[in-house]
Amino acid sequence: MGVWVGTSGWSYEHWDGVLYPHGTSRWDRLGHYVAEFPTVELNASFYRWPRVAGFASWRRRLPPGFRLSVKAPRGLTHAKRLFAPEAWIDRIARCWHELGDKRAVLLVQLPPHLARDDARLDYFLGRLPDWIDVAVEFRHESWHTEEVFRLLERHGTAYCVMSGAGLPCVLRVTAPRAYVRLHGPDPHHLYGGSYSDDDLRWWADRIREWADAGVDVYAYFNNDGGGNAVRNARTLNALIRG
Repeated sequence: MGVWVGTSGWSYEHWDGVLYPHGTSRWDRLGHYVAEFPTVELNASFYRWPRVAGFASWRRRLPPGFRLSVKAPRGLTHAKRLFAPEAWIDRIARCWHELGDKRAVLLVQLPPHLARDDARLDYFLGRLPDWIDVAVEFRHESWHTEEVFRLLERHGTAYCVMSGAGLPCVLRVTAPRAYVRLHGPDPHHLYGGSYSDDDLRWWADRIREWADAGVDVYAYFNNDGGGNAVRNARTLNALIRG
């Protein structure tokens, strides 16, 4: 059992003076991040999938015990919508192998216009190597059914628990790991606002419940504006440790 709390991404101009000193170079930002947090979710991979050498470099640069989660490329999830995924799976697996003991979870975020298609999801998950831990984030409401949860359970795939404007917050664990994405408390805008201490205490209680049941928990704040994600992750980590 383990708990890893961090943020979605580590390099933002508006985190100067919040996470790293003013004027810190892009290259040095990661060093400041890993000095404080045990995990991070790479989001840039959604827009441009990194080369194999990039993953090998992260394996060398990340400290022992650190875990890197990675968001699957939009070419797979949004352009192809998981159809004929073999070429992408092969590419992802080669890169994932390079992370070695630094790898955490591959996040597969489905587009909001993709309605439930059990056969497509089952085919995709069935072709992923079993040594890649996966979480799926559903943005279309039709996916939130018991049948889909059981499908995830059969594949050992985590359901991504979401918090954010217009997103259902379903506290469901379908794998030996729980995966949580906190997109901000603003009820009208995704990625906006800062969670209150009461909100974070509530999440800390949920995370401890899962961890006490023997589940690994990964939680990432995606409300990066103004350094909110950094502050919220710090507070949640302190609450869980306390």
